[in-house]
Amino acid sequence: NLLTFRKGKTPRRPPPKKPLSNQKDPVGVYCRVRPLDFEDEECCIEVISSTTIQLHAPEGFKTNRNGEYKETQYSFKKVFGVSVSQRELFEHVAKPLVDDLIHGKNGLLFTYGVTGSGKTFTMTGSPGQGGLLPRSLDMIFNSIGSFQAKRYVFKTDDKNGMDVQSEVDALLERQRRENSLSAPKTLSSRQKLDPEIADMIMQEEAFKAEGVDEDCSYSIFVSYIEIYNNYIYDLLEETQEDAIKPKPPQSKILREDQNHNMYVAGCMEVEIKSAEEAFQVFWRGQKKRKVANTRLNRESSRSHSVFIIKLAQAPLDADGDNVLQDKNQVTVSQLCLVDLAGSERTGRTGAEGTRIREAGNINQSLLNLRTCIEILRENQMCGTNKMVPYRDSKITHLFKNYFDGEGRVRMVVCVNPNAGDYEETLLVMRFAEMTQEVEVARPADRPICGFTPGRRYRNQAFKEELSRKLEERGGPIDRDVPSVINHLVHSLPPLPSCELTDPHDDITLPRLIEALQNRHRVRQMMIEDYNKSMLQELDNNLISRDNFIQEQNGKLTEKYKIIQNNKAEIERLEKKNKMQEHKIDILQKTAKIYEDDKRSLQQELETRDQRLQRELSEKRRMEQRMHGVVSDTQLKWEKECERRVNAMQLEMQNKLWVKDEKLKQLKAIVTESKTPGRPDPPLRQTKPQGDVIKTRGGGQAVQFTDIETLKQELATVPSRKRKSSEGAPANGDQKDGAWTDVETRCAVAVEMKAGSNMGPGYEHHGITKRRKP
Repeated sequence: NLLTFRKGKTPRRPPPKKPLSNQKDPVGVYCRVRPLDFEDEECCIEVISSTTIQLHAPEGFKTNRNGEYKETQYSFKKVFGVSVSQRELFEHVAKPLVDDLIHGKNGLLFTYGVTGSGKTFTMTGSPGQGGLLPRSLDMIFNSIGSFQAKRYVFKTDDKNGMDVQSEVDALLERQRRENSLSAPKTLSSRQKLDPEIADMIMQEEAFKAEGVDEDCSYSIFVSYIEIYNNYIYDLLEETQEDAIKPKPPQSKILREDQNHNMYVAGCMEVEIKSAEEAFQVFWRGQKKRKVANTRLNRESSRSHSVFIIKLAQAPLDADGDNVLQDKNQVTVSQLCLVDLAGSERTGRTGAEGTRIREAGNINQSLLNLRTCIEILRENQMCGTNKMVPYRDSKITHLFKNYFDGEGRVRMVVCVNPNAGDYEETLLVMRFAEMTQEVEVARPADRPICGFTPGRRYRNQAFKEELSRKLEERGGPIDRDVPSVINHLVHSLPPLPSCELTDPHDDITLPRLIEALQNRHRVRQMMIEDYNKSMLQELDNNLISRDNFIQEQNGKLTEKYKIIQNNKAEIERLEKKNKMQEHKIDILQKTAKIYEDDKRSLQQELETRDQRLQRELSEKRRMEQRMHGVVSDTQLKWEKECERRVNAMQLEMQNKLWVKDEKLKQLKAIVTESKTPGRPDPPLRQTKPQGDVIKTRGGGQAVQFTDIETLKQELATVPSRKRKSSEGAPANGDQKDGAWTDVETRCAVAVEMKAGSNMGPGYEHHGITKRRKP
């Protein structure tokens, strides 16, 4: 028979598991304001209330360039001012996440902000002022310190799972690793801590979780990675250092486990048993983290760091003595503490070369985070089903399960109130405002084990009671089985000498038989006495337990009544609270309406102020223009008046001169009429007397003050007939050199004035008339 092989299909991959809970919680976003470096620096952030901050645009910043007002308010779940301590910050932000971790739920906490805003200090802290990370570790070990399993009882596999083994196997594993040279060294109680992490938390500031399951055993595993230039590196990986040719660290890859959770393949997970050991492991990885000195921050983080705390817990068996050897009963929860590198502008940080590449990768990864948050928000609010680009960046790909409902997510926004970071802070505030609108499914509670509660304490009580009984009977207090056996052996009758020297000895063997029979009889008596005493003790214990149970039932009844009363009180307070919330909503809406009216009135007032300023400036410009026009007009009319006055003076002088000439001629005529036959006197040529004045065109003019008699000798003048002013005929035999009449001389004076205005090259030719005989 020929076998025909058919090519099988690849089995379909099961869909990702969906959270069992339909309830959703928004991402908790908190804001922390760091103090200014110097008191005289300009501040752009003001804390309005415990949930609201306000941004002021610094001087010289264009207020409406991006459509923003001068003062913008942003709301958060809680705002922590510059005076808030690390303890108060941890109590509100990280303590609920640690409670969820101990109760089997996942959590993600990351710090976000611009470079130099205090993210690393918030996460790590300093000696005496421990941050969120050391306080979380301290609270975990304060809560489960007495319930921890022995080392290597829980063992991680290579596929993000957890195995459980017996204490014997764990002991063998511990001995094998201690003998191995390549095993990492753990911190012993005798070793001293690094001074930089010593005394991180004061004893009075310690926290402890409530409601810890005492019937479970716990183990803590930590891992520490960094994402540098979008590559993942293990900060706890042990590498052999070569001084001559150092080997670069190997990057890790992301994988998906059988539950569709992302994890870093090949990442080292260290089991720790105390908070001091956890601090030491963290500091060992912190020294390998990439930091650099920039213009804005002396120790600027150049990578995203992720500290993962993994808690494995499994119930005890029915006897309450050992861990239940069932892998399916192991619950693994983890808390991721992420210190994101700060966004920065290379122009302000002065980055060059490698620093520019680092800054580019940091800004790109933060941009991918913002893009994922924005698409998640759009899908939830608009009902769309867009694909969220988690795979574009390692930081978003690693934590995509948290945004899909695998745990609670919280973010601490750190801001620097310095006015120089105003624009970057504005972008951070917009991202925080958008992140608060994203909702994450609430993780489901882990199933309850079916064993009887209180197993651990019952087992401890039984051991203590057994040791007490042995102590009363004079037995050893030690609970070891060999000691008890030795005590019982010494309490039996001693054995006689058993040495046989003769084969026919009939005394030794019977004596030995008799001694063994006595020992057997004593043993039986001891067993009966022990059984009677144990039964009596058990009866007494049972009676006492019954009495105790009845007493506890009575107390429970009283407690139940108190609980019922408290429930009734709680219902009443809840109703009252709802009424108060309703009133608060109404008041908030009213306040919002008033704020809108106030903002609109302020805008209108600003608009009118701007319009009034424009009108005032226009009025000032108009006044300056009119003043100039008035000055020009005044100067023009002053010159025009001066010109007209001069012209009038000249005209009057001419009229006076004409009258003078007429009088002189009249006088001359009268004198000539008295002396007949006298020859004509020769004409005297006189120069005009006057003042030189400047004209408007830049030339010169002569203003006559006196005109003398002109003497003009004409060589030959053709005789012509001319009518006199009296109408008599002209005499053709008149002689040359006759006196001119008054009108002609006035004309001569005017032409001489015009000639002086024409320049020095102008010549004047007079016109003469013959004098009457």
